[in-house]
Amino acid sequence: MRPSPRVAIAILAKAPIPGLSKTRLIPSIGAHAAAVLQNRMTERTVATACAANLGPTTVWCAPDLSHPAFRELVTRHAVTLRRQPLGDLGARMRAAMAAGGGAILVIGTDCPALNTETLRTAATALQETDVVLSPAEDGGYVLIGVHAPHPQLFSDIAWGSDTVLSETRARVAMLGLTCIELPTLWDVDTEVDLARCQTLFPEISL
Repeated sequence: MRPSPRVAIAILAKAPIPGLSKTRLIPSIGAHAAAVLQNRMTERTVATACAANLGPTTVWCAPDLSHPAFRELVTRHAVTLRRQPLGDLGARMRAAMAAGGGAILVIGTDCPALNTETLRTAATALQETDVVLSPAEDGGYVLIGVHAPHPQLFSDIAWGSDTVLSETRARVAMLGLTCIELPTLWDVDTEVDLARCQTLFPEISL
């Protein structure tokens, strides 16, 4: 098997703070359980990224680096911690892309179905295209990869809406970039998503 190309991975992660984590699930499972879920999903994502063995992995932490859960990640995995800058999701992804210094994949922590095979496939795809996307069922995406920073991909996008993917596709076309899309995956944002997570990934479920 041909080895995967060297590609950095940036993970945008929120600290598992009750009341600030997985807020859309708080009405159904409570703030503490939502924070526990956030912590487990972050751990799974970091472990997956490191297991893919593509290149340096950086966890971009919000609101800062002080939470013990972030420090524990460093003791268990070969990762670097950096603080997410202020601004919307686009600003935070732009910062991660700019810091990557080359080919990079940016992911969040909300998609337990994102596995090492997906990451390696995305890295290989970047050898043939400018942009790689893994769409999400909710109209966003769970992964974006680029060879070099393209700030316009992340400016004036309606983050959190069901038009993020379509807007990004349009922006890719406007910039004259090529794009490969991977199979659609799903985030854990709603009670339905949580039930699916509990069935498919019981090791991280509540």
